[in-house]
Amino acid sequence: MRTNSIRTAFTICAAAALTAVMGTASATPATSHATAHTTRQRQAPPVLVDCFWHPDVRPAEFILACGDGNSRLVSLHWSQWNQNAAVARGVNMVNDCKPYCAAGKFHSYPVVVRLDHPQQWKKNPHLRHYTQMTLTYTQNHPDGYAQKVSYPLWN
Repeated sequence: MRTNSIRTAFTICAAAALTAVMGTASATPATSHATAHTTRQRQAPPVLVDCFWHPDVRPAEFILACGDGNSRLVSLHWSQWNQNAAVARGVNMVNDCKPYCAAGKFHSYPVVVRLDHPQQWKKNPHLRHYTQMTLTYTQNHPDGYAQKVSYPLWN
């Protein structure tokens, strides 16, 4: 009889301990998962939004003149892309529109591209996007452009 009492007491203690552990374990992942998810959202790098409202990270190309495509960035090689800024080297292909854009020629200008001022994206509040782009021409620059030009990016 004593063996049954010990076995029963042991089983009850084991069940109580298992219940306590399972209760803690089942509560902990939900909190950890929610915290991890929130942290991942905060740590996700900002995106660059293109003309078609598609978010992208480290794109190889980017259209600056969405209406007519007469200015675009190509051959982008990103050396930095983080929570505050992104930096790339590439080429700005610009149509001279002479005598008019349809008959114009594209010219290439090496540039350093910098993206700044990330903010929450209105279209997708779960994402942050860069809101400013600065082009620094490393050699020549297109007629009518300064050596360094900043553009607000759409939201």
